[in-house]
Amino acid sequence: MTVRTRIAPSPTGDPHVGTAYIALFNLCYAKQHGGKFVLRIEDTDQSRSTPESEQAIFDSLRWLGLDWDEGPDVGGNLGPYRQSERKDIYKKYVDQLLEAGHAFKCYRTPEELDALRAERKASGINTAIKPEDLKLDDKIVAEREAANTPYVVRMNVPTDGICEVEDLLRGKIELDWSMVDAQILMKSDGMPTYHLANVVDDHLMEITHVIRGEEWINSAPKHILLYQYFGWQAPVLCHLPLLRNTDKTKLSKRKNPTSILYYQRMGYMAEALTNYLGRMGWSMPDESEKFSLQEMLDNFDIKRVSLGGPIFDVEKLRWLNSLWIREDLDDEALAERMVKWALNQDNMMKVIPHVKQRIETFSDFLPMVAFLAAGKLELTEADFTANKLSLEDQKKALQFALWKLEALQEWNRDQLFNTLKSLADEMSLKIKDFLAPLFVAISGTTASFSVMDAMELLGSDMSRARLREAIEVLGGAGKKVLKRYEKEFAQLGKSPEGEAVE
Repeated sequence: MTVRTRIAPSPTGDPHVGTAYIALFNLCYAKQHGGKFVLRIEDTDQSRSTPESEQAIFDSLRWLGLDWDEGPDVGGNLGPYRQSERKDIYKKYVDQLLEAGHAFKCYRTPEELDALRAERKASGINTAIKPEDLKLDDKIVAEREAANTPYVVRMNVPTDGICEVEDLLRGKIELDWSMVDAQILMKSDGMPTYHLANVVDDHLMEITHVIRGEEWINSAPKHILLYQYFGWQAPVLCHLPLLRNTDKTKLSKRKNPTSILYYQRMGYMAEALTNYLGRMGWSMPDESEKFSLQEMLDNFDIKRVSLGGPIFDVEKLRWLNSLWIREDLDDEALAERMVKWALNQDNMMKVIPHVKQRIETFSDFLPMVAFLAAGKLELTEADFTANKLSLEDQKKALQFALWKLEALQEWNRDQLFNTLKSLADEMSLKIKDFLAPLFVAISGTTASFSVMDAMELLGSDMSRARLREAIEVLGGAGKKVLKRYEKEFAQLGKSPEGEAVE
């Protein structure tokens, strides 16, 4: 048997360090056993998936040295490797499940589902929604079917009992079937959900070992059941510990930069970041902290993975990166890396049009654009005091802007301006006053060139990180403040009666 592992990211935003972490361990396991590592793009969410995000996944994983043997851009014998190109394949298997009675068409409307959940909550029922809970009168089903009412396909699941999951690291895990819902397998638009596509693709691509994050443990019963329904051999499951913030919570962009692009933009060495991700829950036989990807491949044993939650500590990463700079780069190599990182022709050509009309001598250039190459700006509350809005209102504007920008799918000047201009209007603020704290947060001064252009040049994750840092400089937004902000944010664009304004 040839060992085959895979990574299956969704192209719906900046590539996540957690994706690289899982990819690294899949790559190492496959190579340790002389196998193949596959990259599959899970783009079933067509409303959020973008070609730009897909390309960023390719670029960032390759930057880290995590190359794949098969994938959308390199081909392979078991493709296609994008789920959006496999739609007809999934329909065949959905029909098979329907014919065998392992799945059913569910005509419940969103309103009916909301009412069902509310009723169950009021009654104190905490178990998952089962097929019998969703059953409609036969007459209603016939009417909706005749009217071509949209439906989803859900899987039949046991109502009680225990599902035993064998895990490569954790041994036997017992999960209660009463907590497993009648999972949607195919959405009303004909696209599969992750759960169906994941099982079908893994089987057809001959994946032998599924190495993924522990957040998928609760989904394992659904996947195991689907393998049983199809009569297929399930792959070996292995759930790695989640990356965590320093406060032990799940790693999230609200507390730590999570985009690989952010760390590349900050000037970290790819070797150092890959090294650090390798240290997340795993150790070399000699316990050395600094090691190359090749050294990890040569010494890899998945049994050395610790199940304690690994802490993603940016300060520790900075320390490790400094070792790589001092120990692995001579002066000439460091100069070459610096040029490649920020001082290259492409970067210069993006920046020069924004400052050409502002400089009088060459020496004006670097001070004017230094914030683009900086990491964390050394801001204080005093940097915001000259702005027209009160410090509290500036903090609120920054938080509201951050929430809007976190939901933005396309990161370009026009999208940024339209989003922020609409927000300023909704907050009844003049655009100049609204943007002033953003100028300071992004560039350190209100005298910079357009903050929209600056954010486009910095990129989404770096820009959002600076907004978060500025909010902290202005006193931070604790739980009580956030709760108040969230209520106000939810009311934006609504009339006094609570209806959305057209």
